[in-house]
Amino acid sequence: MKMTMPGRFVIQRFLRQAKDAGCTHFVLEVTSEGMLQNRHRFINFHTAVFTNLSPEHIERHGSFENYKRTKGKLFQAAKKVHVINADDEHAPSFLQFPAQQKSFYSLELSLPKLGLGVPKPSLGRNVRADEKGIRFEVDGIEFCLNLLGVFNVSNALAAIAVARSQSISLQVCSKALEKMEVVPGRMETVVRDPFHVVVDYAFTPAALGKVYQTLKTTLRQNSGQANYRLICVLGAAGGGRDTWKRPVLGKIAATYCDRVIVTNEDPYEEDPEKIIREVQGGTQGKGEIILDRREAIRAALSEAQPGDIVVITGKGSEDSIAVQGGKKIPWDDREVVREEIDKIKEL
Repeated sequence: MKMTMPGRFVIQRFLRQAKDAGCTHFVLEVTSEGMLQNRHRFINFHTAVFTNLSPEHIERHGSFENYKRTKGKLFQAAKKVHVINADDEHAPSFLQFPAQQKSFYSLELSLPKLGLGVPKPSLGRNVRADEKGIRFEVDGIEFCLNLLGVFNVSNALAAIAVARSQSISLQVCSKALEKMEVVPGRMETVVRDPFHVVVDYAFTPAALGKVYQTLKTTLRQNSGQANYRLICVLGAAGGGRDTWKRPVLGKIAATYCDRVIVTNEDPYEEDPEKIIREVQGGTQGKGEIILDRREAIRAALSEAQPGDIVVITGKGSEDSIAVQGGKKIPWDDREVVREEIDKIKEL
């Protein structure tokens, strides 16, 4: 669908078409930017889900408190069901909003700490992870996720809590989640042999740290290689947004990665070299700059040895790179990886 109208009208038209086609339930990601633009207006939200909150879009909102306050508008709009991640430190801020029903989920049994005594919270227990996926239990029912990263258990618990609020059984939830093989561009393994190549969308410090930590622990435990390396390709979005996090991203990469390559991502109207230098500044000299993203990926793949892990972050399944003048260059990290791997094999 071409988005030729203001965003909120495009969403409303799509919702109308979906309902006319027989759709009964609609899951919508509501961003703080979208709420600032009033895209959420005139939608009758039934359920609101709070997953987590970390410093983001500070320059756009003016402060973290303003950012959190904007997020809260969704819970003001949804009057019937609120689903809250009890493990997040900001959960109390979202508990204040009234709702007919409140559901909670937790991996860390945080409900007692919050003074919550709700019936049947979705608690993830007995979590086991390996290179094939994750297993955990909720009320004695076993769940199997064909996804990497323990953080995905928390995401699954959010979905389970929503389903339970709609009277969907845990058995049905288990069967549905087991069918998920991959979330495009989210910890997506593009190459498995002779080394792993993983593409992920992570562009915030919290998300990037979780990705690196997962690859450092889960895959290392199962690789059988004591000297394996984590080779990281990353950048940072431009356009004057959240410039504070650029050196932070670089520092996180330097902390977890054995090899760091900083490259172009989505510069928009900014000088891409300036953005990259700011990211590299946080690596304390550990990061190498390769401006061209394809060349950066090629360099990482060419250096990788059996047992290594190459992780490329920032774009995920996005299909373009945003540059000056409002232009978008067709791009897909996953396809570029496949193309460059084929070239390496031909050598």
